[in-house]
Amino acid sequence: MKNILAGPMDAIKADLATEITSPDRYKLLQRKIVLLMALVTLLPLLSLAAINYYEHQSSMSAEIQAPLRALVGKAKHSFELFLAERTSAVSFIASAYSFEELSNDANLQRIFQVMRREFTGFVDLGLIDTQGNQISYAGPYDLAGRNYAEQAWFRQVQFKGAYVSDVFLGFRQFPHVVIAVRHTTESGKSWILRATLDTMHFDRIISAMGLEPGSDAFLVNRQGVLQTESRQYGHVLDALPFSLPPTNFEANALAILDPQGRDIFLASAFIADTDFALVAIKPKPTILSTWYTVRADLLFIFVTGVAVIFLAVYRLTSVLIKRLQESDEQRMGAIHQMEHSQKLSSIGRLAAGVAHEINNPIAIINEKAGLMRDILNMRPEFPDKEKFIKQIEAILRSVDRCRGITHRMLGFAKRMDVKIEVLDLNAVLLETLGFLEREAQYRNVELRHNLAENLQAISTDHGQIQQVFLNILNNALAAVPDGGTITLTSWDKDQNFVGISVEDNGCGMSEETCKHMFEPFFTTKKEKGTGLGMSITYGIVKRLGGDIQVKSKLGEGTTITIMLPKKPVEG
Repeated sequence: MKNILAGPMDAIKADLATEITSPDRYKLLQRKIVLLMALVTLLPLLSLAAINYYEHQSSMSAEIQAPLRALVGKAKHSFELFLAERTSAVSFIASAYSFEELSNDANLQRIFQVMRREFTGFVDLGLIDTQGNQISYAGPYDLAGRNYAEQAWFRQVQFKGAYVSDVFLGFRQFPHVVIAVRHTTESGKSWILRATLDTMHFDRIISAMGLEPGSDAFLVNRQGVLQTESRQYGHVLDALPFSLPPTNFEANALAILDPQGRDIFLASAFIADTDFALVAIKPKPTILSTWYTVRADLLFIFVTGVAVIFLAVYRLTSVLIKRLQESDEQRMGAIHQMEHSQKLSSIGRLAAGVAHEINNPIAIINEKAGLMRDILNMRPEFPDKEKFIKQIEAILRSVDRCRGITHRMLGFAKRMDVKIEVLDLNAVLLETLGFLEREAQYRNVELRHNLAENLQAISTDHGQIQQVFLNILNNALAAVPDGGTITLTSWDKDQNFVGISVEDNGCGMSEETCKHMFEPFFTTKKEKGTGLGMSITYGIVKRLGGDIQVKSKLGEGTTITIMLPKKPVEG
């Protein structure tokens, strides 16, 4: 799992490092600081303006909503009184007369005429049995003998005892409201007395509200169907084009946006014992038009003061951001050097494990090949003996080569920890070169050695010196083309230092690149490089008391020279 995640995690860390040290990040940080100061400066004035605006808006809203709530409350009571009186009248007749008396059409017609004189709004009256059959009828329509068993109002009155229906068309295909009362005698016999109301009286109550121009009021049921005409949202039995806000039996008002995108105040209340809700709507005035403006002289002083503050903040933040950027670069350099060291340590442990695992089968192969050779030597008459001997010798040579590679890997692993010891730099250089010989051979790169004989051994850390050589040789190999040349040179001509140089005939570098090549995160390899290799190399050489120099010319090649002290640096 660690190996699977290593690549993505390295990429994430590289992106994070790039983000932290990116100049754009610090410019953005500076802009944020300036913006923060702007908010601190403007916040009191903006808060005062917002509070004044909010209070002004709330005051005007309250002035508009209070009369609107009162108007809806009064109209609601008018509807409730109107419907309650008519329901009581129907209930009284159902109780005062017997089923036989009401079954007589002449009696029912006489009773209906009295009802119309005392209570306006009634259209007709009918007696219905428990099966929904109309027994008698008084009114202008031909509804005698009709069956209402499938009508919604019939099922409701059977359950509730008294019911005021929504507006519907029914058999007469004309909008009307039904008031139905179920009466049960002491003997258990039941019947229903049904009266019809004309919705024109609903319109009269709404008209009596005295609405202002642009306002609207209407009845709507709980399903959002209009029960009366609306000036703006449709006709009777049309669906209301928006959902009714939360409503209860007490009038309440709130501001909403209607389907036409207009800001409105909406007041509503349910009418008791019905499914009706009374809704009144009033357009919301433009409150901002009455809001005061800031005087020009105060605005000029405000703008001038803010500009001076911005200038001072900008100059101060520029200094702070520059110091912060330098600190971040140093911190990220230290972090990446530590991560690089940890990675090398992990690679060393991995290399040791791989080397040990490979050594076991290599030893078996070596033993078996030796045994085969001994057997062949004991049988002179074996056919094709010389041919087999050559193949066995090839196997043994490959085994020796694998053993050399694993020994170098073990040596690299053992030197991950810091340990000062006496070293032959020529031997360390050649040992490190062994890791790159295969790639050099594949690319036909010539590796020239110009190493001083009897080079004085020095006391230093093997692992760190090997890392320095490996970084420099990797860069040289990347710089040269296929068929190029890399020259390794060592000398001992100084009293206090020994020198090692790596010269290549690759692409070379410009003077500007040479100036920055030891800086953290500076790379010419674009997405393939981290910009840490030469920075780490420079840091190791300096910690060991040495010096590193670079000479390069674009298109001709590069020479990197390392000077290491003969005596270890104390501390």
